[in-house]
Amino acid sequence: MAAQSSYPPPANGITVVSPHFLAPYPVDLTIVKKLLTLSDGNFAVTDVNGNVMFKVKGKHISLRDRRVLLDAAGNPILSFQKKLISVHNRWVVFRGDSSDSKDLIFTAKQSSLIQLKTSLDVFLGYNDKENVCDFKVKGSWFDRSCTIYAGDGATIIAQMHKKHTVQSIALGKDTFSVTVYPNVDYAFIVALVVILHEINEEKNDVE
Repeated sequence: MAAQSSYPPPANGITVVSPHFLAPYPVDLTIVKKLLTLSDGNFAVTDVNGNVMFKVKGKHISLRDRRVLLDAAGNPILSFQKKLISVHNRWVVFRGDSSDSKDLIFTAKQSSLIQLKTSLDVFLGYNDKENVCDFKVKGSWFDRSCTIYAGDGATIIAQMHKKHTVQSIALGKDTFSVTVYPNVDYAFIVALVVILHEINEEKNDVE
């Protein structure tokens, strides 16, 4: 792990979901997308020691796909779904297992309709006007190389990179790593990565 000085922590910390998901050191997570939907979820998120931190399960409700982020004990932390009528592929994220507007935490949408590179704008629930995004994701999903910035675009809060292992290739799993900077809500970062995955998988299906 790089020296902590390589990861300048945000001045006041960044809490989106809960301060419970902040750590005073960089948090390295491995996210595995399972090709077959098993009983323990579509995604598994582990720490560097292999301990399960989160699971993501899919729920198919009529035309609307929902995903639920669960902690290791199976408690729902967030639920997110794609808006049915959305030009920019917008996803909305709620607290717990809710889909009530009062529990809206943030929304994420593609920055533009036609994208050669990955670019996602993220707006917190109270940012109704959406003139300026609160967070931004930029990079290349194809290379699994994306960077998540705070709203000003100058402060990096997390970085994602592909993780190749013999096991992941043999099992046909999509495995990637995320380094969450100190004092940044890592549950929020996991949710963003899952949304990125869903948007890009959907794009591949269309193509």
